[in-house]
Amino acid sequence: MPHLYAVIGNPIEHSKSPQIHAAFARETGQDIVYARLLAPLDGFTATVNAFRRAGGAGVNVTVPFKEQAFALADWLSERARLAGAVNTLTFTDVRIEGDNTDGAGLVADITHNLGFAIAGKRVLIMGAGGAARGVALPLLAEHPAQLVIANRGVEKALVLQHRFSPYGMVEACDYAALAGLQFDLVINATSASLTGQQVPLPANIYAQNSLAYDMMYGKGETPFLAHARSHGAGQCADGLGMLVEQAAEAFYVWHKLRPATAPVIAMLREHA
Repeated sequence: MPHLYAVIGNPIEHSKSPQIHAAFARETGQDIVYARLLAPLDGFTATVNAFRRAGGAGVNVTVPFKEQAFALADWLSERARLAGAVNTLTFTDVRIEGDNTDGAGLVADITHNLGFAIAGKRVLIMGAGGAARGVALPLLAEHPAQLVIANRGVEKALVLQHRFSPYGMVEACDYAALAGLQFDLVINATSASLTGQQVPLPANIYAQNSLAYDMMYGKGETPFLAHARSHGAGQCADGLGMLVEQAAEAFYVWHKLRPATAPVIAMLREHA
């Protein structure tokens, strides 16, 4: 019998996770069925429990349920605990285990696929919401020279500074305080690209040979990446590679196998 997995969210019909995990399963010889689960906004736990009772082995969790998945888990990985959110649930006979693979996916895309070493670099995260929380710990594990979290309201950034400072040098500020500073890696962890908006960054924020990385992806260049390209960023990348890499990390959590990601990224780019 194939092992049953799914991605759960609302909305969910757009999710590429079934294609990605099917490709990973073909490559590694795993017999799985991977579906999309649309959960009512007030029915996440009931949907997960029904899938588990039906023999489900695990689920990936997407918006808007990552914090509810965090609350549902009986056990949390350190990266999930610090993120305050879970995107991967594993069902065992005795408990529900929660993990967060977003940060590992981001770091893998930046360091392996894009060939950009984070160690010793000045890193800026734009935004202090769930996306920033999910990637801060894996970024700090790469030993950047500096990690700055900037947000329109500095209070939320200060909360993350306090949470992650035991793991490395973290600074918090608002966007105005970035004037005169330069960074080697600038990561857009805001939702601005979803609404076609541009975060107010100083024009000279990009150091020589810098990388601008938008965690969002879609058809065409996001406003953030267009701004970065015209203001000196040496390299620009969207979040499609992160999507595939975080899925590969979840695949490893479930199967203890690491699939090749480059062919899957190329496949998704071709059909974008």
